[in-house]
Amino acid sequence: MSFLGLEGNVFLVVGMANRKSVAWAVAKTLEEEGATVLYSLRSQKRKDELGTFLEGRKIFICDFENEPEIEKLGRDLNEFLGDRKLNGVLHSIAFANYSEGLKPFHQTKRKDFLQAMQISSFSLIELSRVCKACLDDSASVVTIGISSTEVTAENYGYMAPIKSSLETSVRYLAKSFSKDSKVRFNSVNAGPLKTSASAGIPGYLVNYLYAEKLTFRKKALSTSEVSNLATFLLSPSSSGINGQGITIDAGMGLNYFDQNIVNSAMKIDE
Repeated sequence: MSFLGLEGNVFLVVGMANRKSVAWAVAKTLEEEGATVLYSLRSQKRKDELGTFLEGRKIFICDFENEPEIEKLGRDLNEFLGDRKLNGVLHSIAFANYSEGLKPFHQTKRKDFLQAMQISSFSLIELSRVCKACLDDSASVVTIGISSTEVTAENYGYMAPIKSSLETSVRYLAKSFSKDSKVRFNSVNAGPLKTSASAGIPGYLVNYLYAEKLTFRKKALSTSEVSNLATFLLSPSSSGINGQGITIDAGMGLNYFDQNIVNSAMKIDE
């Protein structure tokens, strides 16, 4: 039997965009470990785009900007599962409107901030609520955050405080669900990744390459490393971990005074 103990379990993966995404990497690992994976995608268009490699899987359509669709997702899940229960949920949804380019934080538009908050943070609360009735008593809910919510990365704009709210919501959901269940909530707070989603962030590549230099190993984080942690947290083997935001960044956040970086910034010859 595998250490993860996932064989025969049922999981819902929400927010997969393409085969480069963390969500897809987690889903693949879950299936390889013998679990059944259900998918929730944003639109029929996304379903059509991903149809070639999701063939035969159960797919639900839910746009998390649309409250009636969220309620319908809960009803459809209950109807589909019947007497079965979900052993876990992966929440991997994020969006920010950078169509007008980067602006100083104080110039953030209300509609952009609220849209990003709904999709990237509050959606976890709504998803947890509509899934509650079909969650196994010991299920695990995992969301994907970022490692640097306290770092003022200008090119990430207003998404850092929104991701901070996501991480805080994890703790409050863990407390709230503990009143009548053993359902766990945790976040995987990942350092910079090379994904299709990150490609849409203005100036991201430069920060990504800089972050790579700050890691202890001088090698950027891989999607599989993040998905492996998420899969572990979804598994019963992580049963003692609840309400946590676990940072995975290859040491980036601890290596501010790396001598090579200091010398380069101060133009000191080595």
